[in-house]
Amino acid sequence: MEALYQYAWLIPLLPLLGAMVVGLGLISYSQATSNLRRGSAIFIVSLLGTAMVLSFGILWSQINGHETYTQMFEWAAAGDFKLSMGYTIDHLTALMLVIVTTVAFLVMVYTDGYMAHDAGYVRFYAYLSLFSSSMLGLVVSPNLVQVYIFWELVGVSSYLLIGFWYDRKAAADACQKAFVTNRVGDFGLLLGMLGIYWATGSFEFEVMGVRLEQLVETGALSAGLATLFGVLVFLGPAAKSAQFPLHVWLPDAMEGPTPISALIHAATMVAAGVFLVARMYPVFEHLPIVMNIIAWTGAFTAFLGATIAITQNDIKKGLAYSTISQLGYMVMAMGVGAYSAGLFHLMTHAYFKAMLFLCSGSVIHGMEAVVGHNPVLAQDMRLMGGLRKYMPVTSACFLIGTLAICGIPPFAGFWSKDEILGSAFGANPALWLIGWATAGMTAFYMFRMYFSTFEGEFRGNDEQIKQQLMAANSTGDKVEMTPAVAFGPGAMDPKELEHGHDDHDHDHDHGHHSDSPHESPISMTLPLMVLAIPSMIIGLLGTPFANYFEQFIYAPGESLAEVLEELAEFDLTEFLIMAGNSVGIALIGITFASLMYLSRKIDPSAIAEKIKPLYNFSLNKWYLDDLNDKLFVRGSRRLARQVLEVDYKVVDGAVNLTGFITLLSGEGLKYLENGRAQFYALIVFVAVLGFVVFSGV
Repeated sequence: MEALYQYAWLIPLLPLLGAMVVGLGLISYSQATSNLRRGSAIFIVSLLGTAMVLSFGILWSQINGHETYTQMFEWAAAGDFKLSMGYTIDHLTALMLVIVTTVAFLVMVYTDGYMAHDAGYVRFYAYLSLFSSSMLGLVVSPNLVQVYIFWELVGVSSYLLIGFWYDRKAAADACQKAFVTNRVGDFGLLLGMLGIYWATGSFEFEVMGVRLEQLVETGALSAGLATLFGVLVFLGPAAKSAQFPLHVWLPDAMEGPTPISALIHAATMVAAGVFLVARMYPVFEHLPIVMNIIAWTGAFTAFLGATIAITQNDIKKGLAYSTISQLGYMVMAMGVGAYSAGLFHLMTHAYFKAMLFLCSGSVIHGMEAVVGHNPVLAQDMRLMGGLRKYMPVTSACFLIGTLAICGIPPFAGFWSKDEILGSAFGANPALWLIGWATAGMTAFYMFRMYFSTFEGEFRGNDEQIKQQLMAANSTGDKVEMTPAVAFGPGAMDPKELEHGHDDHDHDHDHGHHSDSPHESPISMTLPLMVLAIPSMIIGLLGTPFANYFEQFIYAPGESLAEVLEELAEFDLTEFLIMAGNSVGIALIGITFASLMYLSRKIDPSAIAEKIKPLYNFSLNKWYLDDLNDKLFVRGSRRLARQVLEVDYKVVDGAVNLTGFITLLSGEGLKYLENGRAQFYALIVFVAVLGFVVFSGV
């Protein structure tokens, strides 16, 4: 078993090896490597599968009591400064390794069906493998510097994946927006980690926490400055985990292929922010103001995401705002000190939200058989309905995921969300109230999504609805083809642009369309069925009366004895009251959704008309994108124009004036330099005469 830990570095290295081999093949032998589609996919999936097996072995070893294992080597040294790199395996690392590898493995299997006819199939697998390696490297990092290195690699990988269809303007804009927004948070993270190093002289998580606490207690470092460092560090997780106000990139990132939405925006990349908060917990827990900021940011983000998701008609955008909301729950849990509850919800959410995103991809795949490869039509729920009889596996899995995220017992989301709400109530009833109201909205918009997509009559052949949607999206996503030039992130094969993106359906490739959607192939439905299992039962690991999860994952400052003592104080009455409240508000939300979108006894359009300002406020995403566009996009352009004007008139003017003076002086002096001795003597005579005259005066 010890050998398993000694070779744990292979877990992030194996997918990196796959990305390198396939990537170098695409660069050096583009045509040949692109033709080896299935072989490249099997190679990459096999390497990640091996990493997944190793991860399960490590998790099993940690469950059986193996102590924390750390392997370090000196990476850089200068005088007293020494920086070590390596990897660490503890309970949190083992859990995250399994979550990342299992979801990534299933997404890669699903990708084979979803991207089967995309010209960039091989390139997509190379990007997936690079992202998986970056995320796994982040998870095993033993200190903040190494975390930051892999943190940036995760950002680059997400940029490549979101902008995978780089010839689409919407995708190109989305990946740039994600990259820039995350750079804002990452700059704060960099400043914060450097500030903490300046104060503590260490990048080790435990050491930073202990030394910072001692410095504040002794007065060697002001509490305000320590709080500032903590807030700056939190900006990194706030951006990566899409917390207000740096959440705006995630909905736009849905422009990437759907497997990316499942891998990055449900289970791994966005969870990296929560993971870093957990790693930095020894620092944050001694800074009460920072903990309050984290808690309230999470609560507000949860509420914000839910209020926007209520009115979204794009199935992927709805799930994106749902992800923002659920991430808010996790961050709020961390802020109120519910360390285990936040990570428990991270685990349960990773599985059921990954499944929901993959289900949405399956729905889009089926809809494209009817409406063609048009994202405006294929992703709009107003054109769906009745898909349950055409796509029974997808609909059943989507229903399981919906019940899980709504917190209906005994599905996974109930146990993790209820634990967060209970902890929030103990910390601050106002936070609980926000989380409780958000739970009701979650149930409403998720069942709105389910009923609109899978129940009722199929509306995909209604030409009137199609025309209305196309008219409303007259500036929608039109693929602009420029076959002569390959550009954008990872444009390794110039011929990709010539092939377009007829990527989802066999019939579509041949120009044939069906009158009804169809179930997805087994390569897509099998991952859905596998993910449905943990979505139903994994929450049982964290029941309050037998909380095995909390016995395994608990805060760094706690001991197992203290955790067992807290668990022994379980109050059944209190649990039933709290759980009854959360389930009750969820059932109210489901009831309203069924009355509006299933039985149609309530007309949602009439309600929207009555509260039109609120409806538009939600539909337009609180106008935050418009505000950002006005303040930062247009504002930066206006500032750039003013700087350009100053550069043109002042800087260039000064340079041009210098040149003009030099030109004039040169033109004047050239007449004095004629090479005649008599002329030089005359000048000397005039100069002497002038000197005599002025001296006399």
